[in-house]
Amino acid sequence: MKRGDYMLSEVIQVIPTDDYKVYVYMDDNTVRLYDAAPLIAKGGIFNQIKDIEVFKNTCTILNDTLAWDLSGCMDGVNCIDICPDTLRDCPEVQDIDMLETKLFA
Repeated sequence: MKRGDYMLSEVIQVIPTDDYKVYVYMDDNTVRLYDAAPLIAKGGIFNQIKDIEVFKNTCTILNDTLAWDLSGCMDGVNCIDICPDTLRDCPEVQDIDMLETKLFA
């Protein structure tokens, strides 16, 4: 997806964890680690994903980015999504092989 003079990275896979973090696989062959805990602590709309099971079970990709599908209908409007620019600024996972061994072992 192109915006202005730069390309927006699209999310191709998300893997939520038990500590309100999400491993975000991007189409530029990077994996970013997004920490949702600070937003959840602020409350507001993020109270809807405070329950860790809701956080993990509704975590998905909508609008080409990390999102939580609150309606269960894969509705790109009725969701909480995170701006791709925010994800691109998250720490990059350096050892993807070790991460995948940990996640999928």
